[in-house]
Amino acid sequence: MRIRRLDMLRAAEVGLAVQEAELAEERARLMLAVVTRRASGSGDMNETFALDRKFRLVFIRCHFSGGSGTAPLTISVDSAAGAEYAARLFTMARAGPGKDVHLRIDRGVGGEPSAWTFQSGDGLRMQWTSPDGGNVTWGLEVGLALAS
Repeated sequence: MRIRRLDMLRAAEVGLAVQEAELAEERARLMLAVVTRRASGSGDMNETFALDRKFRLVFIRCHFSGGSGTAPLTISVDSAAGAEYAARLFTMARAGPGKDVHLRIDRGVGGEPSAWTFQSGDGLRMQWTSPDGGNVTWGLEVGLALAS
């Protein structure tokens, strides 16, 4: 009877180990999946992107057409912790027709989280003021991935 309980315990341990390995593999796969969010418009840009969990920024791409001139494109965080934690993160000095935006954020070094990791409830805001009124159209793509 005692041997049978040990066999059952070992079988359960093996089953749990297999299940944990499968879950770890699924978590790793989800961390690599990138969700692309899009927005487009003409004139000024004021767009906010987020996921419903902790996330990291992977890339930003924006194409501008029509009109002329460039203006700064600002990336900031609308912090879930409150306005006192909302911060400007990065500004591209010249964005507009002839100056598309291509920004790729690498994953952290040595497996560390990316510096561009945001908490659940945070929003990533992109702002750009058109130098040519409603004559400039833009298409914005932002790649977001789950963060650990």
